[in-house]
Amino acid sequence: MRRLVGVFLVSLPFAMTGCGPAVRFAPENGVHVVQRGETLYSIATAYDMDWKKIARSNGMHPPYTILVGQRLRVTGPASSHESPGHAPQARASRSSNDEDEPNDAPAPPIGATRWVWPTEGRVVSTFLHGHATRKGIDIAGTLGQPVRAAAAGEVVYSGSGLAGYGNLIILKHDSRILSAYAYNQDLLVSEGQRVQSGQIIAHMGQSEVDRPRLHFEIRLDGNPIDPLRQLPRMPR
Repeated sequence: MRRLVGVFLVSLPFAMTGCGPAVRFAPENGVHVVQRGETLYSIATAYDMDWKKIARSNGMHPPYTILVGQRLRVTGPASSHESPGHAPQARASRSSNDEDEPNDAPAPPIGATRWVWPTEGRVVSTFLHGHATRKGIDIAGTLGQPVRAAAAGEVVYSGSGLAGYGNLIILKHDSRILSAYAYNQDLLVSEGQRVQSGQIIAHMGQSEVDRPRLHFEIRLDGNPIDPLRQLPRMPR
């Protein structure tokens, strides 16, 4: 499971502006060497790739197990992280403050997914297409306040193995859609666990250099999309 999550994490450069040094993931000759703690989902996230594409490119089959030191072909663009069916369970085995106002007009939900807000608070940084450090939204709040699953799904990553993201949770909602929740104070769910929409999965923490906030992303086929186009109208 943690290996699959690596796919998401590696391509999941959280759009946390002004939250710390950027960590750039650049494969050597199109090859990524699996490190301990990575998952297929986290690796895919780092390279802005669909985990299914990486699996196909490397001849992988369920349960998509990856091993520490394994060389994977990755062809997606490098991502910069600024400190910010059944789901395959593949974990590597051992061997600037943008005070932007949210868009009140959500787009039609992708697929059958119905989203709810992952936490309460003010959106202080918004999604910007093609921007390396604004691949989601930041919601300011109070240290320790509840962080909720924005839709029902399966936990495919729960840990702190991705540099620059703090305690991170990734949920898989279907074969195409993932959501990510970064900079949590603590994590209340485990990989492989099913969660319901609105279920408390963590408590809000804070970025490495800023106030308490949640960084939230939605990924469609490995590509970040604007969460504000999917979430319901923010309560006034």
